[in-house]
Amino acid sequence: MSVLDDIIAGVREDLQARRQVVGLGRLQELIASRPPALDAWAALGGDDSPRAALKIIAEVKRRSPSKGALAEIADPASLARSYADGGAAVISVLTEQRRFGGSLADLDAVRAAVNIPLLRKDFTCDPYQIWEARAHGADLILLIVAALTDGELSEFLALGHELGMNVLVETHTSEEVRRAVAAGARIIGVNVRNLKTLDVDRSVFGALAGLIPAGAIIVAESGVRNTDDVRHYASHGANAVLVGEALVSDAAPRERIGAFTAAGAAAVSAAGLASADEAVR
Repeated sequence: MSVLDDIIAGVREDLQARRQVVGLGRLQELIASRPPALDAWAALGGDDSPRAALKIIAEVKRRSPSKGALAEIADPASLARSYADGGAAVISVLTEQRRFGGSLADLDAVRAAVNIPLLRKDFTCDPYQIWEARAHGADLILLIVAALTDGELSEFLALGHELGMNVLVETHTSEEVRRAVAAGARIIGVNVRNLKTLDVDRSVFGALAGLIPAGAIIVAESGVRNTDDVRHYASHGANAVLVGEALVSDAAPRERIGAFTAAGAAAVSAAGLASADEAVR
């Protein structure tokens, strides 16, 4: 059993327990009382021309299978406010409990604290989780291609859009990029962490990003340690980077986001000048 298979087995058990407490009808009632989802597509620079500066998706993340404990995060709302004040375009909240130490309570706390789009970061394997995400205030959900059949990917994408949310579709290989594009994904993540070994290979990003059609938002996932990594992803076509560990382990996450944003802007500008020079030649 792979790491992903093991995580999803636990996710299925936990969601069945939640479903017994809160039925689908109750989630639908909660959604009906909520304002519409915020526009994560626009927040991430969708439809901007020329290309917008690199955006930061800042993550509330306590643990990971690869690194173990990262940060206690006793007050996720306070951390989220720091992220928003620092200029994050979207805040990602990990809600998976067994491996990442997250919860829907974290999502609720962050939703009450900030007014920018929220990504519910979890291992979506059942439509119930999509209704649940919107009921708890998420504006964006994650679908991992490696965890879903083509039918599930299309069905879950459609449900997310029906509920007014945007969908980040995560890929790890060229075949997964092909499947994401075929399903109609417009926000496509390239995760450079190998799901079998959990190793990070940043060189994967450029190769896969080049397969994603123009007009999509490309999100670099995993491996952001410093401004050099941000510049690397930006120079290879990233529209946004998702950052967790480097922010939750930093004593000044607000300032770190500012540094990442500036590094991304410089890389985008340099890439634009290089393209202009090439066109002249």
